[in-house]
Amino acid sequence: MTAASKIYVKTFGCQMNVYDSQRMTELLAAHGFAETAAVEEADVVLLNTCHIREKAAEKVYSDLGRLRQVKEARADAGRQTVIAVAGCVAQAEGAEMLRRAPFVDLVVGPQSYHRLGELLARAKWERRGIVETGFPEEDKFAALPTRAPPGTVTAFLTVQEGCDKFCTFCVVPYTRGAEFSRPVIDVEAEACRLAEHGVREITLLGQNVNAYHGRGPDSRPWSLAQLIARLAKLGDLKRIRYTTSHPHDMTGDLIAAHRDEAKLMPYLHLPFQAGADRILAAMNRKHTAADYLRLIARIRAARPDIALSTDIIVGFPGETETDFAATLALVEQVGFAQAYAFKFSPRPGTPGATLCDQVEENAKLDRLHRLQDLLERQQTAFNLACIGKTLPVLFARQGRHPGQLVGRSPYLQAVHTTAPSSLLGDVVEVAIVGAGPNSLSGALTRPEPAKA
Repeated sequence: MTAASKIYVKTFGCQMNVYDSQRMTELLAAHGFAETAAVEEADVVLLNTCHIREKAAEKVYSDLGRLRQVKEARADAGRQTVIAVAGCVAQAEGAEMLRRAPFVDLVVGPQSYHRLGELLARAKWERRGIVETGFPEEDKFAALPTRAPPGTVTAFLTVQEGCDKFCTFCVVPYTRGAEFSRPVIDVEAEACRLAEHGVREITLLGQNVNAYHGRGPDSRPWSLAQLIARLAKLGDLKRIRYTTSHPHDMTGDLIAAHRDEAKLMPYLHLPFQAGADRILAAMNRKHTAADYLRLIARIRAARPDIALSTDIIVGFPGETETDFAATLALVEQVGFAQAYAFKFSPRPGTPGATLCDQVEENAKLDRLHRLQDLLERQQTAFNLACIGKTLPVLFARQGRHPGQLVGRSPYLQAVHTTAPSSLLGDVVEVAIVGAGPNSLSGALTRPEPAKA
C-alpha cells in the first residue's frame, strides 16, 4: 500500500470492538494508512463485527452487499478496493463468508488482527480471499504498536479476553477463545500513556473482566481488585470503571474495592440473564437467583450508593410465563439504574441453538416489551432521584448547544451543563436540576474544578 492509502472502519457492537478498531487503525497507520469517514475514498474497507445481537451475520452481509457496489464503482474508475471483515462474525463464519460474499478479500478473527498489515498486503497482491481465524499462541497485544494518543478524556482499555464459562446462549468462548489476561505491567504502561495524553477516566474491558488473573510484578496472578489498586496510583487518572462482569467472579476483594478505592466509580454492570433457577441452569450460568440477590446485598453493604446495570434474556428455550414472572420479580427486588434486555436468538454452534421447546416469537416480543417497560421506569426513577443532589461530573466533550459541556456522573449518567470549555477533563461539582430517561442537566456550583 502507498503512503496515500485510506481506510474506512465500521465498528459493530461492544466496547471491546471499539477498542479493537482503535488498535487496528493505529496498527495500519504504521503501514501507511490514513483513516477516512467516506467509504467511497477508501482503499481498504474494514468491518469489525459483533456476533451478540440478533441476526448479526445477516446485518454484516447486508452491509457487504452495499460495499460490493462501492468496490465495483471504484474498479470502474481504476481503483482497487480491499474489503476486510474482522471480529466475531468473521471468526464464526470463516470460509463461509467467502462463499456467500466472494468479493470479500480478507476474513480475520479477533485473535489475529495484530497480523492485519501483512494480511492486507497479501490480499491486495494475491487477489484472492484469505481466511485467518486461528488462535495464535503469541500475545497479540505485545505485537501491537504503542497506543496512540486518543485525543479524548475517556478511553477503553482491554485487560482480559475470552471466557471459560460456556453459557449455552453465548458464542464468546468460540469466537474469542479461552480466558486470557494481560500482564499487569503491560496494562499499567498503556494506562500511563493514556493518562499522559489527557485521558482522565479508563474503562477496563473484558468479556469476563472480573475473572482477570494477569501476571503481576511479583510473577503471581493478580486479581482485578489488585490491578485497580495499582492503576489508582496514577496521579493523572481520576476515574476507573470496568465491564463486563460475571456474578461467579465477583470476589470479596473486588467488592471491598468499591468501598475502599475512591477512583473506582460506584457503577457495576452485572448480568443475571434470567430470574428462574430452572432457566439459569439451562443457561449454565453457575448461579441461582438467590445467589445473585445475596451478592447484590453484599455489594450494597460495601457501597450503598452503587448504581447497578444488568443484561437479561427473555424467551430462552423452555421459559414459561411463570419463569418470566420470576425475572420481573428479581428486577423489582433489585432495582436497576440501567439495563439491557434482549430476546433469545439462537447462535449457530452454541448448545442453546439446538435446545428443544423454543419459545414462540410473539411470546418473546410480548415479554421483552413488558420487561423493557419496567426497566425504563426504574431508570427514569433513578435519574429523577438525582434532582437536588450535587454530583462530581467529569466533563468529556462539547455539547450540542453553544457554551454547553457534557460529562458523566459517577453513575455513568450523561450530564449536560453550561460551562466553559476550559473545564474539559476536570471533575466539577454540578447541582442536578433536571432529569430525563437518559440524561441529567445541571448547573455549576463553583467555577473551579473539584479535587479528584
